[in-house]
Amino acid sequence: MKNTVELLGFYGDDKVHAQSAWTSTSRELTENKIERIPNLLNMLASEGHHTPFEKSTLHFLVNVDQATHIHLLKHRIGVSINGESARYKELKEDKTYLPEDWNKKWLLDLEAFSYNSNKLYHKCLEELTPILGRKRAKESARFFKTMNSQITIDISFNFRSFYHFQKLRNSDHAQKEVKELAEEMLNLVKNIEGNPFELTIKAFNL
Repeated sequence: MKNTVELLGFYGDDKVHAQSAWTSTSRELTENKIERIPNLLNMLASEGHHTPFEKSTLHFLVNVDQATHIHLLKHRIGVSINGESARYKELKEDKTYLPEDWNKKWLLDLEAFSYNSNKLYHKCLEELTPILGRKRAKESARFFKTMNSQITIDISFNFRSFYHFQKLRNSDHAQKEVKELAEEMLNLVKNIEGNPFELTIKAFNL
């Protein structure tokens, strides 16, 4: 299965970021102040005054391999993650990610390895349950799950943390899978109806 991402919802926009920055003076949005929003956001982004960008939220549902899951977990400031847990339930749907850029030989080897790994996971869980109890059996049978095993994750960023994620992961230096995830997340945000974050995206050169 391919890794996937869906934008579940969002809160905020360029005006929310501007109003947050203007809280110390006046939050009222006059026509003159609305015209000043692009320059204000550019200044905030370029000079490192990023707190106002924490006032918006982007909410995604992703289905990713465990290696990409680890990359996501490393972004813990302003990021909320809740994922499918093999500790609390049996992962009956054996979802696995297969890299699209591998040659056929190694792809077939990984596919076979993943199949056997999943088979051992279910067998181990079944046979250890009477010995260890269902809870411990589920916890420890997970050791048979491979790094390309996929889980579903609910993740939200404030825009400041989203920019940090994009800067590090939407990069040629990032692992291919997490780079593709970051790219698709950004595309989804750019294509929200009405383009509510257009000026913020431009301010951060995303």
